[in-house]
Amino acid sequence: MDRTEGTTPAEAAAEEAAQDAPAPQGEGKRRRRWIRRTALAVVLVLLVPLLAVLTALRINYTGDPADGTRTRDRDALWLGHAWVDGRKKDADVTALARRLRDTGIRDLYVHSGPLEHDGTLPKSVYPKARWFIDAVHEKLPGVRVQAFLGDVLASEDSEGMLLNDPDTRAAVVRSARQVLNTGYEGIHLDLEPMPSDDRDFLTLLDSLRRETRSRDAQLSVAAHQIDPLPALHTVFGLFTEHPKWWSQKFFGQVARRVDQIAVMSYDTAQPLEGTYGGYVAQQTSLALEVTPPSTDLLMGLPFYYESNFDHWGHAETVPAAVRGVRLGLSRTDADRANFGVALYIDFAATEADWRAYKEDWVG
Repeated sequence: MDRTEGTTPAEAAAEEAAQDAPAPQGEGKRRRRWIRRTALAVVLVLLVPLLAVLTALRINYTGDPADGTRTRDRDALWLGHAWVDGRKKDADVTALARRLRDTGIRDLYVHSGPLEHDGTLPKSVYPKARWFIDAVHEKLPGVRVQAFLGDVLASEDSEGMLLNDPDTRAAVVRSARQVLNTGYEGIHLDLEPMPSDDRDFLTLLDSLRRETRSRDAQLSVAAHQIDPLPALHTVFGLFTEHPKWWSQKFFGQVARRVDQIAVMSYDTAQPLEGTYGGYVAQQTSLALEVTPPSTDLLMGLPFYYESNFDHWGHAETVPAAVRGVRLGLSRTDADRANFGVALYIDFAATEADWRAYKEDWVG
């Protein structure tokens, strides 16, 4: 400390001691009150909007679904890889046929990949595909079998697929042609994480649609959820390389290029059944608004249980999802014919999941 001219050592020491002395009791209390109030303000700034959103979703879950908002016999089921790699046998197909009889399931998306990062698909990964297709046609007449193909995109994983490479897109089309030659009746594409407004994805879908139409086959996609708030995917993209949502406009652009679009309406981080069901109702309405009547719109049902930040198993239940789907359908387009649900996934489903689907949706 610098000394002021004329200050004695004793005076300087007294001044320093005064500066080091504790603040008066009143000042300390004021400081503590200020800290508490600041902390409370921060908590309120964070919690109030969250509580408002949760309340809105819970309100969206109220009311009664319209009569007739049940299956239109256009539902789908995602199947694991075991059906085409040799692990499943005739008895398994018989059991599957018994399970699906008297339901609304018309399409099976059987995992037949994954695609290589360059877009190619080794035939060795689906050696029993022809057997499975023939067995389904025998035991479940009218049910189509589509090849469920996917890969991780390089936007998140440097080792993933580069969709902006024309050669890669061309290879994906050749892979589609290859599985259609095997006997599959459609291509179900799941590329993740797919950013909103990706023009390369739309270009790929245009090419695939030309191929499937020339073969009288289906083209379907697994779709991200739609922004529950305007431009949320843009805001979320500032903090992560994996934006969870698509813009409603982009969802519509995808839907116009395919025969079926299946919304992955799970892994929502919703903490309660009521808010999850309200979220599904909102997603159903948003998707209906931009999906052409000629395209099958399928809302995904969580036929699996996990408990983590992205998917709370006690909240994301089949009954809540089905009720949400029916509410959204009732409010937006109750008579939509090309509409259904898609069940994800067969090997993780419980008897309770199947019972809820049959009782609440099939009726």
